[in-house]
Amino acid sequence: GGLRAASQMVSYEVTLGLTLVGCFMVYGTLLLDGMVQWQVDHVWGVFIQPLGFILFFFAAIAEMKRVPFDAPEGESEIVAGYFLEYSGFKFGMFMTGEFLEHIVSGSLIAVLFFGGYDVPFLHSDGFHFAEVIGYDIQLPHVVVVLIGWTLPRFRYDQIMQLCWKIILPLSLANILITGVVILMIQGG
Repeated sequence: GGLRAASQMVSYEVTLGLTLVGCFMVYGTLLLDGMVQWQVDHVWGVFIQPLGFILFFFAAIAEMKRVPFDAPEGESEIVAGYFLEYSGFKFGMFMTGEFLEHIVSGSLIAVLFFGGYDVPFLHSDGFHFAEVIGYDIQLPHVVVVLIGWTLPRFRYDQIMQLCWKIILPLSLANILITGVVILMIQGG
């Protein structure tokens, strides 16, 4: 389990880092508050870097070892994966560390792609949706069920293949496309 966890961690950390490069190129800064301010002045990063957001999101889920990327823990095959030899307080500390990853990943996604503290249509006296849609959006039950749909777990070899053959090249392509668009905008 430890070997599977280490190899998965290395493969997705590379992609996680490369997806941030596109954001750094667009925002022109490495400071988180500068990235949020750019999004407040322009548009949320998810609209500028949609591929970067999708790749970062999947890499973050894999980094946290959650379904469908939970092969290192393999709870259905081995009792607790690589945590088998730990119990009590030590196990609790490992789990606390893993759940802190959720907080950090969620915070980074909010800052990098969803404008940090900026909430669109929110003014000091409340939300102003009337100019845009004029009514609430209701979803049919089928859509609600599809949103909560679960995914099967990938095998270890499928995870590695997905990372190295699909997600990593896509993150490199995202960097290339972002650079080309920035050069076209600056040059034109």
